[in-house]
Amino acid sequence: MSGFDTSWLDLREPADRAARDARLLAAAAAATGSTPGALIVDLGCGTGSTFRALNGSLPAPTAWRFLDNDPALLAQAGERCGAAVDLRRTDLAALGAADLAGARLVTASALFDLVSRRFVEHLAGLLSRDKPALYAALSYDGTASFDEPHPLDGAVVEAFNRHQRSDKGFGPALGPDATQTLAAVLQAEGYRVETADSPWVLGPDQMALQQATLDGFAQAVAETQTLAAEEVALWHAHRKAAAARGVGCRIGHSDLLAVPTL
Repeated sequence: MSGFDTSWLDLREPADRAARDARLLAAAAAATGSTPGALIVDLGCGTGSTFRALNGSLPAPTAWRFLDNDPALLAQAGERCGAAVDLRRTDLAALGAADLAGARLVTASALFDLVSRRFVEHLAGLLSRDKPALYAALSYDGTASFDEPHPLDGAVVEAFNRHQRSDKGFGPALGPDATQTLAAVLQAEGYRVETADSPWVLGPDQMALQQATLDGFAQAVAETQTLAAEEVALWHAHRKAAAARGVGCRIGHSDLLAVPTL
């Protein structure tokens, strides 16, 4: 899986921060325990957004290990999060036991909708060894709604969800089924799982993010070839104009916290 553009990650981080479920975020922080030095491993760290969201809530100083396949993002993460962070260039599709060794908590943000069931089952097997908790935030849940409806909204979202299930480097992606699948697999491994909605609610103050999101929807839908190019262009133009007039939207995501019961 290739890395995401830094500008996109920076654009979405404030909305991600606002969307995270506060109760699960606090519970994830508590799962590290009160002993200083507990290790948190962040999968697909990007520039370190999970670190910035979680670090201030931790009950004791912790160690962090960032895993990402993109050296440019790892470099940015190191600059933004401090030299003490352990930066490791890692192909998550080949994740191994050594990558998670010693972790008290494993985290990921906006990752699990991109991976396959096979990846989730492999990860669950790795987690079952030392039983760290898992905090998986901001997985796309397959829902998108707009304050000013358009007749093509349903067809566009359906096509986008089809694209979300295509291979993103791990095999057929879970897309909207990510949180449900992750919960079922981890429960089978003896974890207690809690989930919560964490939608983006975008209005005029998030104009740039909403416009970029609409661009992403249109591009993905066009790649599926399930709608005529003219229909995609019509929907895209309408939605961009509506967003420019301050019409808001809601893009559904969900958070998950899994804590071992044994």
